[in-house]
Amino acid sequence: NKEAHAAVSCGNTGALMAISMIRLRKLPGVYRPAIAILWPSSNNLGFNFMLDVGADIRADAPDLLKYALMGASYARNGFGLVRPRIGLLNVGTEEHKGRLELKEANDLITESVENGEYDYVGFVEGNDIPSDRVDVIVTDGFTGNIALKTGEGTASMIGAAMRESFKATLLSKLCAVFAIVPLKRFSKRIDPRRKNGGVFLGLNGTVVKSHGAADATGITAAINLAVQLAEMNFNEKLAARVASTAIESDVSKKQ
Repeated sequence: NKEAHAAVSCGNTGALMAISMIRLRKLPGVYRPAIAILWPSSNNLGFNFMLDVGADIRADAPDLLKYALMGASYARNGFGLVRPRIGLLNVGTEEHKGRLELKEANDLITESVENGEYDYVGFVEGNDIPSDRVDVIVTDGFTGNIALKTGEGTASMIGAAMRESFKATLLSKLCAVFAIVPLKRFSKRIDPRRKNGGVFLGLNGTVVKSHGAADATGITAAINLAVQLAEMNFNEKLAARVASTAIESDVSKKQ
């Protein structure tokens, strides 16, 4: 009803996506919307972008191409990354590896680079997700969600193991006192709560999905993300980009 610039929810992902699609509708040219998240990385921004992480477990080659376009727009118009580097998540970087839809998507994304305002680095693997080799990682929702939950669990395990280690002996406790500042800096860098918020891309409006178990820190991060995107008129820019892509596709088909 245009009563809010953005919506933030900690509710069920499937239910939120369903009601968002009913109320907001999909952008013209988008068959499957995607959920994009921020993933802590060694890039200058401190994070990479990854989509889809659970909006739809399936994605064919045209869907993956659309994810690449929307992910690039998210990085560029939401965070000021002038020319994002796109990578397609696969089991190897060689072109002969992967499922058929990945090989087809690889060709489609390669062909779209000239007019896409982004660079394409080709296939990337799981160890590239937090690296500085790529800015936007494109995958289907099934693979992306597993990667996301694996990353969250690993980060929590590392944090718990470090706390346990520093409490083990009197000497380790003393070392922790002297290391408190860099430890806090490290904790903030890998803390998934501070990157909380999955943005629904491909809808006529901005919707941010917060983790269901998020605490005040996580919910604050999701709200701040929604405010940032609203202030930058991100969804209007995304809609314009998707529309221009649809026009380019129609022209190429006629030719």
